Amino acid sequence: MTTIENGNDGFVVDAEIIAEALGVAALVIQGLMRPNVISSRCAKGVGEDEGVWRLTFFHSNRAFRLTVDNTNQILSRAQFDAPRQRNGTKRQAM
Repeated sequence: MTTIENGNDGFVVDAEIIAEALGVAALVIQGLMRPNVISSRCAKGVGEDEGVWRLTFFHSNRAFRLTVDNTNQILSRAQFDAPRQRNGTKRQAM
């Protein structure tokens, strides 16, 4: 697998990339995503951002965002605080 693939079912990101950014072992990434311990969002660019996607992964109180182009090349990476809601409400859509 290349680092990032975009297929019919959406994006697939190499677990090593996510693991390094979120500070967990690559072997447990998939297992943490199934019960939503690690969650993700994908936002498609429109207008002048057409052909660019933001892939954001949330774990604990941290987030990791990849910005990729239409050839699946990583344009940027960012890590930032993203506290989870305490009352069980979901995060606002991007």
